Amino acid sequence: MVELRAVTEDNFQQCLSLHASVQDSGFVDAVTYSLAEAWLYYQDTRPFAIYNDGTMIGFVSMYVGEENYQIINFLIDDAFQRKGLGTKAAKRCIDYLKNEFSARMVSAPVKLEHTAAQAFWKKQGFCFSDSIEDGYVFMRKTL
Repeated sequence: MVELRAVTEDNFQQCLSLHASVQDSGFVDAVTYSLAEAWLYYQDTRPFAIYNDGTMIGFVSMYVGEENYQIINFLIDDAFQRKGLGTKAAKRCIDYLKNEFSARMVSAPVKLEHTAAQAFWKKQGFCFSDSIEDGYVFMRKTL
């Protein structure tokens, strides 16, 4: 079962060792950067390690401020890709925002050049918006 777990002292180092080749392309921020950003904006950011059946498979950081709910950094480690786990993890993220914050809309900012991520989020029911900032298009899903 895919689940979100807080990043703690117990899983911090393992979380830092996650690797997705999309990081190398600059499409996704490194986990270290995301955790630093989450520390800086701790009131509005929720970082999680993503687990499947007790094994860490990925990382996500979500923005929850100003009733503007976003999945801002989402990655599945290369070793666990192409197994449907990203889809299950995305659903967990959406459910978390809906259940914990009563989100009625969720955004996923995606680099304009990252067509694979755009296709992924489209499969999750997200649509393109007119909002583009710093080279990211904000894909949105109404809940």
